[in-house]
Amino acid sequence: MTYLLVLGACVLGTLPLELVLGVRVYRQWRRLLLTLLPVLVVFLTWDLLAIRAGHWGYDRGQLVGVSFGDLPLEELLFFLVIPTCSVLALEAVRRVRGWRL
Repeated sequence: MTYLLVLGACVLGTLPLELVLGVRVYRQWRRLLLTLLPVLVVFLTWDLLAIRAGHWGYDRGQLVGVSFGDLPLEELLFFLVIPTCSVLALEAVRRVRGWRL
C-alpha cells in the first residue's frame, strides 16, 4: 500500500498545478494520452521482458495483489502517474516563465 500512497501523493502534490495555475494538462487528455503512449509502450515492454528474463521481479507480499499478466498494478500506475506529474510540472514552469512552443 505504501507505493500506492506515494503515487497518490505525487498526483495530489501536482494537482494544484492544474487547478491553481491552470496548466490544462488534464483538460487536454488526448494530448496527454499521446504523450504517455510512447512511454507506456517502451517501458512496459522493457519491464515485461526483464521480468520474463529473470532480471527483474516483485515481492508479491509487498503488492496489493492486482496484476496484469506479470505486471503488478503499482508498476502500471507508476508509468502513468510519474510521466503525468512530469508533464504537469513542465507545463507549470512554462506557464510561470512565459515559455511558448
